[in-house]
Amino acid sequence: MTERPKVVVTHRIHEPVREFLGHKCEVVANEDVESWSASTLLNHARDADAVMAFMPDRIDEAFLAACNRLKIVAAALKGYDNIDVEACTRHGVWLTIVPDLLSAPTAELALALVLGITRNVAAGDRLVRSGRFHGWRPVLYGAGMSGRTVGILGMGKLGQAFARMLTGFNVNALYYDPVKLGPVQEAYLGIHRVDFEELISTSEIIVVLAPLTPATLHMINAEVIAKMKPAAYLIDVGRGSVVDEQAVAHALQLGHLAGYAADVFEMEDKARPEAPAIVCPELMADSDHTLFTPHLGSAVKQVRMEIELAAAKSILQALSGEAPAGVINQPSESVAK
Repeated sequence: MTERPKVVVTHRIHEPVREFLGHKCEVVANEDVESWSASTLLNHARDADAVMAFMPDRIDEAFLAACNRLKIVAAALKGYDNIDVEACTRHGVWLTIVPDLLSAPTAELALALVLGITRNVAAGDRLVRSGRFHGWRPVLYGAGMSGRTVGILGMGKLGQAFARMLTGFNVNALYYDPVKLGPVQEAYLGIHRVDFEELISTSEIIVVLAPLTPATLHMINAEVIAKMKPAAYLIDVGRGSVVDEQAVAHALQLGHLAGYAADVFEMEDKARPEAPAIVCPELMADSDHTLFTPHLGSAVKQVRMEIELAAAKSILQALSGEAPAGVINQPSESVAK
């Protein structure tokens, strides 16, 4: 190329990653913590050769059709339900993801939410700060984890990372996933597979670590929640729309669920035309039985830098004519740019 290729980075990244791209590319990057509007992103990307995308972005047919120079969408994420893979392939655009770097930190956050909601950590913090704490009192008794049955929905890399962390907690760990692990993996992780109905009806703590697909949309709904053990806890660190938030709020109001913790929310899933604009208000109002974090699963500084750098490297590979690392599609040679 006689001119430097243009790379659009849709969200703020670490300066060393920007400098890494800047050695060979013209970089147009969002410097703000907030997302660009769809129109602003499109205006920047119309003549771009590459886009580094993040979870709030929606990369669809219309976007790709308007960006006819685009060669690669490098997603700095693991779950890519916000990107139309088939449309990328049709338009000859590589799509890459960063699957391995997010699993361990996200599993850590899942464990933090389990401990936080079952041991009343947020409620305890509020009590201490209120001025009403005068030493130990017989209050805020939680469930704890030891001896409990923990059900894991989803046993991909994230589910396996979480299962490894459970090994020191003296729990009975079950999982459901359409793909069964081998016997050696199950033995190593100390888990065994059951069908969905058994996991739902026997688990005292259910941790959702599944991606968002047509099959998992509202997998946890009112009918399923009704089959859970009374006073079970539900934790979602997969994708918000795997859980029906309205159904969860209703179950909490009835006292059927003891608590709900989440790092992901339905309003984040922009690929769903019917996704709500805000987090379920009934959930937000119930601070006694909920614990929320603002999508902090991979929010570890060094990890985020490595994720961004991996995406940047895949961009440079694609722009140099190589098959990029982390690619999940195979654009036709007759279409690829």
